[in-house]
Amino acid sequence: MTDAIRLATRGSDLALRQAGEVKSTLEDHRHDVEVVEVETTGDRVTDALIQDLGKTGAFVRTLDERVLDGDVDAAVHSMKDVPTDVPDDLVVAAVPHRSTPADALVTPNGTSLENLPAGSVVGTASLRRGAQVRAHRPDLEVEPIRGNVDTRVEKLLAPELQDEHERRTEAEKERMEQDARQQERGDYEPGEAVEEGVENLEDDGESEQDNRQNAEFDQTVEEWFESLSALEQSALEREVETEYDAVVLAQVGLERTGLTHHVHDEKLSTGAHVPAPGQGALAVTARKGSDVADALRDALDHVRSRVETTTERVVLEEVGGGCIAPIGVYALVQGDTVRTDVQVFSRDGTEQVGETRELDVENYAKEAREFAADLRERGATDLIEEAKRE
Repeated sequence: MTDAIRLATRGSDLALRQAGEVKSTLEDHRHDVEVVEVETTGDRVTDALIQDLGKTGAFVRTLDERVLDGDVDAAVHSMKDVPTDVPDDLVVAAVPHRSTPADALVTPNGTSLENLPAGSVVGTASLRRGAQVRAHRPDLEVEPIRGNVDTRVEKLLAPELQDEHERRTEAEKERMEQDARQQERGDYEPGEAVEEGVENLEDDGESEQDNRQNAEFDQTVEEWFESLSALEQSALEREVETEYDAVVLAQVGLERTGLTHHVHDEKLSTGAHVPAPGQGALAVTARKGSDVADALRDALDHVRSRVETTTERVVLEEVGGGCIAPIGVYALVQGDTVRTDVQVFSRDGTEQVGETRELDVENYAKEAREFAADLRERGATDLIEEAKRE
C-alpha cells in the first residue's frame, strides 16, 4: 500500500489517544497514517445519558458511515460501544491487544467501595455498573453522570476543590483586612502576620479562631491555584448539579487518558463487577474485502483478544442485550478453555441471572451461543427487557 491509511476517530481525548495507539502500531509496520476527527451523534447530544442514546451505536455509526462512503479507510472504536449488528459491507478488521477490562471506583480521598459511608452518592453512566453497585452496596445512592472520562472525574472533584477555594479566599480576605487595620495603627508592616505567626499579632478584637484560620494557608489563592494540576484547575471552574462521593468507570479510560497518577482509584474485581462485553478492547473497522482490512489485520490483530471479545459479543447478541443493557460478560482464554463469566441484573440490582462456564477454545462461538440460550431460559432476557422499559 502506498497511500496513507485514513483513520477516523471521535475527537475526545480518550478517542484520540486510542487512535494514536493504532496509528503508532501501523507506522511501526511501515504504513503512513492520517488521523481524521469526526463528530458523532453521541458527541452532539450533550444532555443525554449514554443509556438513553439507544442501541444504534451513537458513538460508532457516524464513523462507520464515513468508512462505507469511502471518505476514510478505517475507524477506531471502543469495542464495548460497537453494536453486534455490524453492517454487511463492514468488518471488524482488527482487535488489538486488549488492555485492562476492569471497572474502577474513583473517590476524592481514596475510600474503597467497601468503606464508603452509607448514603454516599456514586455516579455512573452505565446501567450495568449502577446495578452492580446496588447489588454490592444497597445502602449507597446511585446517580447518573454524563461526559467523557475527564469530565466525570472533574464533576467528582469539583465540590471539594470549590469548598477549599472558598475557605482560602475568605482567609485571604480577612488577612488583608487585618493588614489594613494594623497599618492604620502604624505598628505593622504588610505580611508580618504571615511571616511571624498569629502569636505575635496584637489583640484587635479578632477571635483566636479567626487568627488561626488566617495563618492556616502558606500560599495566596493565586499560588494555590497555580499549584493544582490541569485537571483540578478545570474541575474548580466546573458547575456541578449533583455532588458525587465516587464515580465508577472503566479502568482503561483512566489509564489511556493519563489520569491514574492524578486520582485515587480502586480497581474492582472482575468477578463481582463483571465488565461490559469488549471493555478494554479496541475495534478497528474497515470495508469488507478491502486491502486496508487485510493490512489492519496483519499489523494489529491479537488472536487471544479477538477470541475473548468475540465470545463476549456472541453471548451479548444471543441474550439480546445491546451495548447499554445491565449485562456483564467477561471471557478469558486459559489454555484450551475460555472461562466466561456472565452477570445479568435488574436495574435496581436486586435480581440477577449469572453463571461462570468454561468453553472449549476450539468451539467457543458455538458453546457461547449455547451458554446464552441457557441464560435466556433462566430469565436473563426478561431482566434486560424490563430494565430497558424502566
